[in-house]
Parts: sequence; structure tokens; C-alpha cells
Amino acid sequence: MKVYNTLSKRKEEFVPLVPGKVSMYVCGPTVYNLIHIGNARPMIVFDTARRYLEYKGYEVNYVSNFTDVDDKIIAKANEEGVTAQEISERYIAECKKDMAAMNVRPATTHPLATQEIDGMVEMIGTLIEKGYAYNVDGTVYFRTRKFREYGKLSHKNLDDLRSGSRSLLVSGEDQKEDPLDFVLWKPKKEGEPSWPSPWSDGRPGWHIECSVMSKKYLGEEIDIHAGGEDLIFPHHENEIAQSECCNGRPFAKYWLHNAFLNIDNRKMSKSLGNFFTVRDISEKYDLQVLRFFMLSAHYRSPLNFSAELMDAAKNGLERIRNAVSNLAYLKENCQDASADAMTAAEQETLTDVKAFAAKFEAAMDDDFNTADAIAAVFELVKYANSTVTSENTQAFVQAVYDEIVSLCDILGLIVEVKEELLDADIEALIEERQAARRAKNFARADEIRSQLAEQGITLLDTREGVKWKRA
Repeated sequence: MKVYNTLSKRKEEFVPLVPGKVSMYVCGPTVYNLIHIGNARPMIVFDTARRYLEYKGYEVNYVSNFTDVDDKIIAKANEEGVTAQEISERYIAECKKDMAAMNVRPATTHPLATQEIDGMVEMIGTLIEKGYAYNVDGTVYFRTRKFREYGKLSHKNLDDLRSGSRSLLVSGEDQKEDPLDFVLWKPKKEGEPSWPSPWSDGRPGWHIECSVMSKKYLGEEIDIHAGGEDLIFPHHENEIAQSECCNGRPFAKYWLHNAFLNIDNRKMSKSLGNFFTVRDISEKYDLQVLRFFMLSAHYRSPLNFSAELMDAAKNGLERIRNAVSNLAYLKENCQDASADAMTAAEQETLTDVKAFAAKFEAAMDDDFNTADAIAAVFELVKYANSTVTSENTQAFVQAVYDEIVSLCDILGLIVEVKEELLDADIEALIEERQAARRAKNFARADEIRSQLAEQGITLLDTREGVKWKRA
């Protein structure tokens, strides 16, 4: 299995630090609003990478943080007249809803920056002791030039950065020993949340947060650090500098970065009116379609979002679901439903099915190439549609069904479609529930509500009567 390492700019054989185990850190969102589809791409692609690693038999410790203290969170809190904590808690909850809807599995740990301040103070203290950081009137800066390998991830040269007026400045350039030094700790301003430290009451810089959370939950040296390519510089570059200077050892063995997402071939921005949240997309599409769309290109390739491409993704996913649905029907209605074993001919045919699975694995082994993996699934679907009939044994139909569902599950795609209740059936159950309530048979009324909820039907009791909607 090979992965493309941003650090070396080439594909490398994946060999974890500890056999059979993988430590993986993925930078999560800053929670000041609903997540947008740009946030969704790393969530989906690295969730898929995790799923594949687990499929390969690795025990994956997957950590993805929430940045819950930030200028944007504070600005949003001031705008609404509430606390920064209230804003971050609200949008963490909303983010988790969107992640669940995209079938992104919860991380092993979702640390919050505000709960790890003690560790940040400790790491900053160590960097000062070692001479890599200095305090100026309560602001602590990192001495960028003292880390001789600075720039090894982004492949940028410090002198070029300075001559090009590229500064890592956060605040107070005149206080710095060097314009390229960056902030580890900054004093509080009026109305901002703050924490005590030996240097000032204040809060950490953004970069130190991930260094500390990665170290606490995964260790000083980890297998994979991942995120969007926009984080390579300065965020991930600064993480490496802080962590390696503090711990005296390599920080991450493999660095994985997904490429940008554009909207109709333009960068997504509110000013262009092409800014979409995941919640916006959910009003038009099943979010499984968004997931399928995200995986239809290699994660390192730029991806263009458009209505036409989303419709194509919808049709592609539907094609797989239709094949699975057809196999489910054949499974229940095949002529030889009583047979508990395949025929010799079927067992031979099954080797063709396994060949498509091998093709899928070869694609995923090549730097998580989900585009080619999906192509292998389509080949299997085409083969199933043309080969499996009601004359097959139930055991054979089940084996083909399981293969397609299993491969799609690695991609996080839900292709087993539950039978939907017809509108008339829903109305009948609602009427039965109303009758049960009138008869004070509340147990039956609750039972019907639960039955409908399991089918994705939400009931709204209003003054005008009971209204319902599909999830």
C-alpha cells in the first residue's frame, strides 16, 4: 500500500510506526457557523482512508479536533450578544449532525482546543526553556529561524518568504525579533475569553493547539497527519516546528493533503454568491450523493462542484442502489431458495466477482484512489446485472450482494435502500395514532410515532392538525 507524502513529494510504502496500529490526526473545523462543502471534502476523504485502513486490519486511532476558540468565533459571539462557548457548542452540535448525514464516522477522539489549554501552556513553556520561543510583554513568539528545517513540508525557503514580504505575523510585528516569527500565546483583549499563563491572561495561537492535541491523544510521533492543502503553510509547517523542537523527534511520518474544491470552476466565496453549506446541499440532495461526488475524484485532484456533476453523482449512486435492490429481490425470489450451497459453476463465477474486489483494493492501495475504486464497483454492478438471475441459488445471489455492499461500505456509501412507506400508508398510520390518542391508548400512539420515526418520518403536532415530513 502506497500513500503520497507531501513531505517527500512522492508516493511511499505505508509502514506504520507500530505494526498493526495507525495513529492519524486530521485538522477539524473552526466552529463559528455551519460547515461548508469545502470543510466536507477532508472529512469525507480521510474518513474513507480510515475505513480502508480498518478494512486492511489496522487498529486506527483517529483524532480530529474542533477549534473552539478563534477570532471568528469571538466576532460571531459579539454579534449575537452571547458567549464564545455558546457559539462553539451550538456549531459543534450542528457539525456532528452534518457529519452523521454524510456517514462520516465519529473520530476516536474529538478534542476541543479550550479543554487542552494546560497542555499548550506546558508546551510553550518547554519551547521557551529550550530557546525556541520568547516572551514580549505577554505575547510569546516562536523563533522560526532557530528551527533549521523550517519549510521542509511546504518546500518554502525562509529568505524567499522574507524578501517576498510573506509574514507569519499574527500581531505586533515591531515586537518580534524576526518578521517571520509566529505567535504561540497572545494577551487577551477586552471582551475576549482568556486563560491564565505565566506570560499573561490570554489565549493560544492557532498552530500550538493541534501540536498539543496530537501529542496528548496520539503521542509525540504519529503515522499520518492530514488536512486540506490550504493548511500546508503556515499551519502544518508551524506544527512541525513547534512539535519537533519541543519533543526532539519527528512529528508525523506521512503528510496527506486533499486539493481544493471549486464551485463552477471558481473559488467558493460569499462575495461571489457561490458559498454553500452542507445543510444547503441537503435541501436538494441526499448527502450520500455529496459523499459519492467527493469520492468520484482522487483526493489530491482539484474538484469542481456544479449542479450537473451532482446530478451525475446522483445517477451513479442510484445505479448502484438499483443493482443492490435487484439482487435483494432475486435473493428472496430465486427458484432455488432452499439451496444452502452454490453450484460448482457459481463458485467458478464467483472468482470473477472476487477479481473486481481485487481491482477495488488495488485502487485503494494506490494512495486511496477512490475514483478508480468506484470504477471497479461499477464494473461489478454491470457484471451482477448481466450475470445474476432468478435461476441462481440464494447463496450465490447473497455472495454477490454482500460483495457490492461491503465495497461500498468501505467508501462509506449506504446502498441498501429500505422500502419507503407510501404517503397513503403514512396518512393511515397517523389517523390510527389520532384514534389511539382519543381512546387514551397512549402506548399505541407512541408506538406508531416510533414506527414512523424508524422510517425517517417526523411528525409535527400543530394547531391545524398533524403534519409530517420525510427526513
